[in-house]
Amino acid sequence: MSKLYIVGTPIGNLGDITFRALETFRTADVIACEDTRHTLQLLTHFEIRKPLISCRSQNETVASQKIIKLLDDGQTVAYASDAGTPGISDPGAVLAEYARQAGHEVVPIPGPSAFATLVSVAGAGGKTLIFEGFLSPKPGRRRSRLRELLADGSAVVVYESPFRIVKLLQDIADIDTDRRIVIGRELTKLHEEIIEGTAEEVRNNFSARDSIKGEFAVFISGSKKTQLSEKSSDN
Repeated sequence: MSKLYIVGTPIGNLGDITFRALETFRTADVIACEDTRHTLQLLTHFEIRKPLISCRSQNETVASQKIIKLLDDGQTVAYASDAGTPGISDPGAVLAEYARQAGHEVVPIPGPSAFATLVSVAGAGGKTLIFEGFLSPKPGRRRSRLRELLADGSAVVVYESPFRIVKLLQDIADIDTDRRIVIGRELTKLHEEIIEGTAEEVRNNFSARDSIKGEFAVFISGSKKTQLSEKSSDN
């Protein structure tokens, strides 16, 4: 049976692409991707030319079936989302499941993710870390889910857009003023920022700006009670 490669790609800095990712793209028969225009720019930069097929969240089920047909016909397919590792708040999980169910080998080609990039510099400390991805854009649902996450006491990582980042920080401050926040904006890109403080301090930082641009990864520390409990259990 043919292989489906799930390929991690840079979240901003093209220098972060791996040798394995480039070799996989060069040897694949077809490259499936979240946005053909975005992936075409990446491939063109590295002088790679391959047939492209769209497989985004809006058409992932239908597109996956087409890709399975290619695999059934003996073609090797590499899949890439717009940035980072597919399946982590990006499409790719449905395709991987369908391919495995169809009897094809699904091979991971590890690469960057905003989640891992932020955690690596956040100083997480605790044993448990919850990755939530994007919260609901609806205020009531967002606050309700935040209360559930913060009540658990573990550290949490979420993603947010520039349009709702101030509202998210305000919600966190309203629920728990003691949590330490580390925000990564435009990670690995030219205007990368990593900002630390309480939710209120970081909210004030962004509220004072004339405009807010870029994508955000937000680390919310675990509660002090949970951190102390985990440290005592190690002794």
